[in-house]
Amino acid sequence: MTVRTRIAPSPTGDPHVGTAYIALFNLCFARAHGGQFILRIEDTDQARSTPASEQAILDSLRWLGLEWDEGPDVGGACGPYRQSERMELYGEYAMQLVREGKAFVCYRTPEELDALREARRAAGDSTALKPADLKLPKEEAARREAADMPYVIRMMVPDEPGACVIEDLLRGSIELDWSMVDAQILLKSDGMPTYHLANVVDDHLMGITHVLRGEEWINSAPKHKLLYEYFGWDMPVLCHLPLLRNPDKSKLSKRKNPTSILYYQRMGFLPEALLNYLGRMGWSMPDESEKFSLQQMLDHFDIQRVSLGGPIFDIEKLRWLNGLWIREDLSEEQLAQRLVQWAYNADNLMQVLPHAQKRMETLSDFAPLTAFLVSGTLPITEASFADIKGKREDLVTNLQFALWRLEALREWDRDAVWDALKSLADALGIKIKELLAPLFVAIAGSSTSFSVVDSMAMIGPDMSRARLRHAIEVLGGVSKKAGKRLEKAYAELARDS
Repeated sequence: MTVRTRIAPSPTGDPHVGTAYIALFNLCFARAHGGQFILRIEDTDQARSTPASEQAILDSLRWLGLEWDEGPDVGGACGPYRQSERMELYGEYAMQLVREGKAFVCYRTPEELDALREARRAAGDSTALKPADLKLPKEEAARREAADMPYVIRMMVPDEPGACVIEDLLRGSIELDWSMVDAQILLKSDGMPTYHLANVVDDHLMGITHVLRGEEWINSAPKHKLLYEYFGWDMPVLCHLPLLRNPDKSKLSKRKNPTSILYYQRMGFLPEALLNYLGRMGWSMPDESEKFSLQQMLDHFDIQRVSLGGPIFDIEKLRWLNGLWIREDLSEEQLAQRLVQWAYNADNLMQVLPHAQKRMETLSDFAPLTAFLVSGTLPITEASFADIKGKREDLVTNLQFALWRLEALREWDRDAVWDALKSLADALGIKIKELLAPLFVAIAGSSTSFSVVDSMAMIGPDMSRARLRHAIEVLGGVSKKAGKRLEKAYAELARDS
């Protein structure tokens, strides 16, 4: 049997370091067994998926040195490799299950579903909704069908108590209670498949033999096992890798740690060092060495050396490792080349010159004017905001609202950033100048820099958002209680704007 693994990211935002972590282990496992590694794009969320996000995924994984044997950009015998180009398949397989009595058409409305769940909670029942709870009387189902009411297709799941046993390559046998497994939607009312159906169909048709994924998918494994049984297909070997954690042991999230690969690229981390660090997340070399190349990891890879303890993603440790790579593996000439590739190249220079030239009297003015563009975390303090009018709480609110508005952007360019911030200022009933004032300090470290919108376009979404988060923390941060209040206020603002 030829081993085939895959990574299947969704192009709905910045490429996540967790994606690179899972991709690295899938690549190493495939190569260790002389197999193939496949990249599939799971873009069934058409409202949020963008070509730019897909390209960012491809570029960032390649920047790290990860290469795939089959994928949307290189082709292969099992294509197409975008789920949006495979849509007809999923409907056919969903209807096959309906015909065989392994799935059912569900006309329940969102309001009815809410009422069913509330009734269960009131009765102290924490189990999942089952087909018996969801199926309508035949007459009512027929009436809704005749009225052409929207419906979804749900899978049949066991009603009786008992455990589903999942075999895991690292964890052995895992028992999961069927009572917690709901009648999962397979096909949504718009005809789009859910992850669960598309994932199983694609893994089978692409000949995936081993699925290495994050441990957050363990609870979904019974649904996937059931679907494989329903279709009469062999299930791939499952291996659930430990999740990356923040230093406080919580799941790695952008609220506490930068999670975008592009952020680390923008910060000036070497791809070799970041990949090395991701390789250390729950895995170790036979000699316990901390610094190793991708090739060394490939040469010594053994999945059984993965530790199930939640690996801590510590940026300070990453900085230390990156420093080793800079000092030990780059000659002065190579370091000079990396610096030029990273920031000091003609393309970057031509972006900033139209703004810097207007403020220059000597060539030596250029460096202090533009240093913030090639800096990481800026050395700002609460005093940096002293000249900006308004209470500290109002500055924090405006920064937080701006961050949320910018996190929602699907495209990132000057006009998109300007439109997002202008619409926010209008919704708040303030002048755009008032909203932008604290953003100048957050992004450039000064209230006298050139256009903050142009600056954000140049440093990109990842660094821009990271600097806004840092500024919020510098100003005292947002407590859990205040965060809920701000989220409610922002939701009302977004609804009215």
